Amino acid sequence: MTAEHQRLTVNAKKPVPLEQWGPYLSERQWGTVREDYSLYGDAWNYFPHDHAACRVYKWGEDGLAGISDYFQNLCFAIALWNGKDPILKERLFGLTNSEGNHGEDVKELYYYLDNVPTHYYMQFLYKYPQQEYPYNKLLAKNRKRSKAETEYELLDTGIFNNNEYYDVYITYAKQGPQDIFIKIDVKNRYHKEAEITVLPTLWFHNRWGEGGDEKKPSITYNNKHSVVAEHERLGKYYFYFQPADTCFFTENETNKEKVMHLPNETPFVKDAFHRAIVNGENVDALHKKKSGTKFAPVYKLHVPAGETKTIYCRLSKSALDTPFGHGAENIFKTRKEEADIFYRSILKSDPRSDLFQVQRQALAGLLWSKQYYRYDVEKWLTVPDGLSPIHPNRNQGRNHLWQHVKNQDIIAMPDKWEYPWYAAWDLAFHCIPMALVDANFAKHQLLLIMREWYMKPDGQIPSYEWNFSDVNPPVHAWAAMQVYRIEKEKTGKGDIVFLKRIFQKLIINFTWWINRKDVRGNNIFEGGFLGLDNIGVFNRSHYFTPEMKLEQADCTGWMGMYALNMMDIALEIAMDDIGFEDAGTKFFEHFVLIAEALNEHTMWNMEDKFFYDILNLPGEAPMPLRIQSIVGLTSLFAVSIIERNMLDKLKDFTKRISWFEGYRKKNNRFWPNEERGDREKILLSLVPREKLTYLLEKMLNEDHFLSPGGIRALSKYHEANPYSITLGGIDHTIQYDPGDSTSDIFGGNSNWRGPVWMPINYLIIQSIRKYGKFYGESVMVEYPTGSGKKLNLEEVADELTQRVISLFEKNEDNERRYNGDYNWFYKQKGNENLVLFYEYFHGDTGTGLGANHQTGWTALIADLINSLTHKKTAEEAVPLSLFEEAEVNVERLTPNV
Repeated sequence: MTAEHQRLTVNAKKPVPLEQWGPYLSERQWGTVREDYSLYGDAWNYFPHDHAACRVYKWGEDGLAGISDYFQNLCFAIALWNGKDPILKERLFGLTNSEGNHGEDVKELYYYLDNVPTHYYMQFLYKYPQQEYPYNKLLAKNRKRSKAETEYELLDTGIFNNNEYYDVYITYAKQGPQDIFIKIDVKNRYHKEAEITVLPTLWFHNRWGEGGDEKKPSITYNNKHSVVAEHERLGKYYFYFQPADTCFFTENETNKEKVMHLPNETPFVKDAFHRAIVNGENVDALHKKKSGTKFAPVYKLHVPAGETKTIYCRLSKSALDTPFGHGAENIFKTRKEEADIFYRSILKSDPRSDLFQVQRQALAGLLWSKQYYRYDVEKWLTVPDGLSPIHPNRNQGRNHLWQHVKNQDIIAMPDKWEYPWYAAWDLAFHCIPMALVDANFAKHQLLLIMREWYMKPDGQIPSYEWNFSDVNPPVHAWAAMQVYRIEKEKTGKGDIVFLKRIFQKLIINFTWWINRKDVRGNNIFEGGFLGLDNIGVFNRSHYFTPEMKLEQADCTGWMGMYALNMMDIALEIAMDDIGFEDAGTKFFEHFVLIAEALNEHTMWNMEDKFFYDILNLPGEAPMPLRIQSIVGLTSLFAVSIIERNMLDKLKDFTKRISWFEGYRKKNNRFWPNEERGDREKILLSLVPREKLTYLLEKMLNEDHFLSPGGIRALSKYHEANPYSITLGGIDHTIQYDPGDSTSDIFGGNSNWRGPVWMPINYLIIQSIRKYGKFYGESVMVEYPTGSGKKLNLEEVADELTQRVISLFEKNEDNERRYNGDYNWFYKQKGNENLVLFYEYFHGDTGTGLGANHQTGWTALIADLINSLTHKKTAEEAVPLSLFEEAEVNVERLTPNV
């Protein structure tokens, strides 16, 4: 029971297991759907980056390395100016979908170095150039590049070549839940002295402008080292800061002159600090103002070559005479030690190893990506934003069928820049690594997405804010069992109440799938793109004629997996509450019917020994789309093992499956399970043993799916053998595309035509390991195919895990594969241990692609590393003195500052 675990135990008793203060501030609110009031849903252009500094947000806030309370009333972040940029650096910059040659992309260098679940210790690193930031160069270069060329990145501009930049470290250490120390370290990496202006900024989100009875809050001058922030619901907070060059107040109000070409009634608008620092405007007026809704002390630092200047601040509920005292650094030292102890207690790799750092930064990024998300769809559709009137067409616009959505929660987002909004199937994967550090929050997230202010009354789960009606794979039952088992392994006790709660909601969602996506009632499903964007030869969510039907192998596989996952949950609950035994039987029988449909339908191609989607066109024979992709491997995910002890206790379930087996075999019907010994174990899977070996033969072939960094989304076979089809007189072609997408399907900003994706590899590894536990040495396969080397399936799972880990692991040249051409930068002193977590990875080289902070599902690497690391004794893994220190009371670990 470390100090952090003690705090988590306290949080577990709350209705929502959260701290009041955390990294809940997004790093991009501009360009989001919530802020888009345009007629045609052009979110990127309606609220561009150029407006972010001067225009008030309606639904949330953003900032650099920021924090907020969990209703985002009061926010804190830093702003920087190098004396040459045209704007203050207040938030992250990136290219929009029409500006980047491969879609939207952040163009910054920043790193989530550390975090713990209660956010008592957090650290963020931002790399800020000393020369003018190359905004225009990044835009111009990418616009000129074709899709066949790589993205032009910040490191390509040369701005960091001579170490002419600052390392800006922002560290938070809590004294208590409502008392937060802030340290800003500015290190000059250049060989000459340099100047930088730093503004630690405190502000209120503008809710008073929405109308209603919201009382306007205030930040008021208290003395030369503090201000008081007062809010009718949040109460009173004191913000303390060290002596500054000056202090500025303004209002979080839109600069109407710049945005709307209307005169401002006051110079005190949102971008007043920018205009004062960069342009020298209204400086005297800002000096005289002593209250507002936005405040910043201003520090003009001269930082000698290679040295560091430090600024301390503190945000506290308490009125303090000496907020920093003589030991301000002690709180940071103590909280860092507590974080070290916490991670040594939950991670199985050697704390001195590079892989331990990979795990820790993966989990830090996951925790930093917890964000406040507010979106009332009904209000968004009907109430104007003050800039644009509500057009009648808006009533039929984006998400108009989701007016029940009233979201205002802290959610584990995929990414704080490219995806500052929740995505349903991403969230399911986020919860697995989250369970390693905070199982209660992981369970809360899975239950949250099922609540009535998210789930549609008919049972559909919202996909993502660009289109809630899109359909993602139904992985939430699987994720619930993963989280349940992780917690049970750690604590020795499974949370049956959690399983019961989520099972009830999942039944509603499962029913929606059956009613809406099995059009013919034959247990063959049609889900559309299923979160896999351009995996098909055409957009699978768009049919060219009403009569066209696409029967999907992957959707059918996902539903087989869903049925098995529901059975697993029901049987686990039934071991404690026999009233759920019948539900386990129901989902078992439904699984059998789906397995029969998949295996005896034309989806299994006898010639290729692979599962394919089937295209049905009027007057034509069903056409298999012979594309060798993960669409055909999804069937591997539906696998479960029922142990003897469960069969012995659940008599009715055992009797029913025995009768059902006998009946089906007697009538020559498909049967999907195998037994080992005298019912010692029963294996249920969509893929019979013979088909399993055929699929593995292709999957483990380096000329097909197996890449140095894991399993590709599309077989390399299609590099020399593209697949084409003509529909409506238009040719559609798919070929192996190992890097950034060269197609425009779904905006072209992600690619499933060849790269390695972490969540799919995680599912494959988990499934193969489960097959291996059942079959043991009775099933041996070549690994890689054609090598002559035979392994059992558990060994194959280990080998696949190692390949994925190798994307992050340093090689003998101290290079990480995912860094690709940028290893030169990450081998420089001070950068060696900085780790990024990309959305996906090049199918040949392993280079990281897409969003570079996707520590949502890419944080799964932390669990994969744990799975390959042998558990050590406490004496081997951690010095005994550290464990002894962890046992002491939290209050004793808190220094008197």
